[in-house]
Amino acid sequence: MSADLDTLLVCLQLTDSAFPSGLYTLSHGLEGFAQAKAVDQDGLPGLLADLLRHSVGPADATALALAHRAAAEADRATVAEVDRRLFASKLNREQRLAATRTGRQLLDTARLTLGGEMLDAYAELIADRRAPGCHPVAAGVAYAAGRVPTEHAVASDLFAFAVSFVGAGLRLRLTDHRRAQRTLRETAPVIAEVTAAALERELTDLGGCVPVADVMAGHHERANARLFAS
Repeated sequence: MSADLDTLLVCLQLTDSAFPSGLYTLSHGLEGFAQAKAVDQDGLPGLLADLLRHSVGPADATALALAHRAAAEADRATVAEVDRRLFASKLNREQRLAATRTGRQLLDTARLTLGGEMLDAYAELIADRRAPGCHPVAAGVAYAAGRVPTEHAVASDLFAFAVSFVGAGLRLRLTDHRRAQRTLRETAPVIAEVTAAALERELTDLGGCVPVADVMAGHHERANARLFAS
C-alpha cells in the first residue's frame, strides 16, 4: 500500500462519524441557536460558514495545525502549550468540558489503533495535568502519528466538524438529508479557505471571536432541557 493511500485511510478513519470520540453528543452551539429561534433551515449553512471562519478556524483548526507540527517534531512542550492556550480560549464551561471529553476519548482510541510515542507522551502530559486534552490537539497528535500532512489533517478535521454540525441540524429538524449533503458540498470552499488561514497562524494568533455563539452556549448550558451536551 502506498504512503498516500495509507494516510488517506487514516483521515477517513479519524473523521468517520462512527469513530468513538463522542462528537455525536455535540451540536457545536447549534442547539443554543435553535432554542433561541436564531437559526432556521435557510440560515444553517451561513451559520456553519461563520463558525468555521471566525471560531473553529482561528481556534481549533489553528491549534490542530500547531499541535500536528509539534508532534511531528516530538516537541512535547509545544503540544502542551498549544493545548493550554486553546483551553483558555474557550470561555464557557460547556465548551471546555466538550473539548476535553471528546479529546481524551479520541486519544484513547488513537493510541489503540495508531500507536506511537507522541500519543503516549501526550497521554502522560494529560495524566500529569500539564495539558487539558482538547479534541483538536489530540486530533493533531493522532494525525501526526498517522503521518498525515498538516494541510490534509486540518481540512479533514474541519470537514468532520461540518459533518457533525449538519448532523446535529438533522436531529434538531433544521435540515433534511438532501439539504445536509448540499450544505457540506457548498462548504468545501470555506473549508479550503479556513485551512489555508490556519496553516499561516502562530501560537500568539490562536483564538476565535464569535460573541453571539458564546452567549448562546451560555444560555444552552442552563437550559431546562437539552438534546446535546453543547
